[in-house]
Amino acid sequence: MSSTEISTTDLPTGDPVPSSAAPPAPKPKPFPLRELIAATPSNLDAFLAHVQRCLQTPSGIDTCLLFLCYTSRLGASVLASVTQPAIQRSAEKLLALANSLPPSATLVLNAKVFPSPSVAIILELSKRLKAFSALLSETRTFLRLWGLLGMYFWARRLILQWRHLATSSEKGQQSSSDRVETSIAWTQLIACVVFQALENGAYLSSKNVLGWAPATQGKAARWSARFWGTFVGIEIGRLFYESHKRSQRTRAEKFGDKSVAVVVREENEWTDTWRKNVIRNMAWAPLTVHWSLEQGLVSEMAVGALASIPGFLQMRDLWRKTAE
Repeated sequence: MSSTEISTTDLPTGDPVPSSAAPPAPKPKPFPLRELIAATPSNLDAFLAHVQRCLQTPSGIDTCLLFLCYTSRLGASVLASVTQPAIQRSAEKLLALANSLPPSATLVLNAKVFPSPSVAIILELSKRLKAFSALLSETRTFLRLWGLLGMYFWARRLILQWRHLATSSEKGQQSSSDRVETSIAWTQLIACVVFQALENGAYLSSKNVLGWAPATQGKAARWSARFWGTFVGIEIGRLFYESHKRSQRTRAEKFGDKSVAVVVREENEWTDTWRKNVIRNMAWAPLTVHWSLEQGLVSEMAVGALASIPGFLQMRDLWRKTAE
């Protein structure tokens, strides 16, 4: 219910105003604590069962790790920024105290000069969340070590499609859009292969599995992000090309033998998926630039906020797909 709507329970009842004092209001019912406690185990059981369904596939695991990784990173940055004013005030008090003393004086620090215990707790929580985010990020990198295997099957599918298109071209059935889509797919595949190979090499070298020097590891990581950025940029272009191509369909191509209701539902579903893909890749785009530069581009909080967008979108879709 929106804020402009009025619930019928908020309207006057229409009963006449009593001439005498109103009867005593009925006693409010006690809060059903017993019923709530009794229902909690079943609700918790349903929630945990849903989480388990989310973690039953590799993509589901990665989505959950992505969501937790960057929301915790964002939370750590927010908590750290909240404590900055208190830390700044404490530093200013300490400097003012030190400047007010003669050179021969001995400075004895008072607990009042330092931030309050609540600030220390917030800083500790921020530290824990940041460490948790770093652990999840490394876990995702480790799980991507086998990404090249999936890219092999991606390449195999493209080769089969290329053979099919070559046969269609000989028969004069290949369209220009088919050639464009094939070129886009091959370019994205090459970018992903280079990205994954460089990331694997940098990560394995950081664990002393390979022998790349630290400087080489950093360079490989930056170039890995650049090739990932190439994929993201091409994907954004592909999505808008797909939207343009879809808008050029004739009425016969759009409807065929489908009813209007079916076409409207399919259009809404496609548009919703298309928008989420655009938003997700637009959020990744500045981050790929950030990680491809030695000095970075955006703040730690911006990294957490931008990366939380695809994490939230993917987690929401996964939660809906695994609902019983």
